[in-house]
Amino acid sequence: MFMTGFLILLVLLAVVAFWAVGIYNGLVRARNAFRNAFAQIDVQLQRRFDLIPNLVETAKAYLSHERETLEAVTAARNAAQAGLAAAKASPGDPSAMAELSRSQGMLEGALGRLMVTVEAYPELKASQNMMQLTEELTSTENKVAFARQAYNDSVMAYNNKREVFPSSVVAGMFNFEPAALLDIPADRAEVREAPKVQF
Repeated sequence: MFMTGFLILLVLLAVVAFWAVGIYNGLVRARNAFRNAFAQIDVQLQRRFDLIPNLVETAKAYLSHERETLEAVTAARNAAQAGLAAAKASPGDPSAMAELSRSQGMLEGALGRLMVTVEAYPELKASQNMMQLTEELTSTENKVAFARQAYNDSVMAYNNKREVFPSSVVAGMFNFEPAALLDIPADRAEVREAPKVQF
């Protein structure tokens, strides 16, 4: 009788252990999924950062007296790169994601001002280099938006998994921290839309 009770207890402990391991592994998979999704954002933002110096150089010849606008784009690009580096070091960290969102919003604003300035210069607007760069930038912006959505979906799945019972017990035991979404600031509604380019 004692042996049967002991075996039942061992079986129950084994079931609980396998259950906890399954939950733990599911949390790890979900965390890795949102980190991978962030890596896709990183790829697209790096592409954007690589395009910006070419855009500024192309515009420089035509916009010599708009130096302040060009310098603002360059400064915003540098700040956005720093924000991305901080977020790469800790994807999902609320403060890192807030900084990334803020710096990307500043870059979007500076690029928007540059595009408005370009509109005033028909020769620049008609330049083959400017048309190609603007088209590539617009395409990259769309890819950034898709990557952001995929990241936010992965973060939502991870956060849901870590917050529901009984996963929340395992998540608490092993310090699975909540991940932050990559939000667009509410006061930056223009960032929610892809840039409009007209020729």
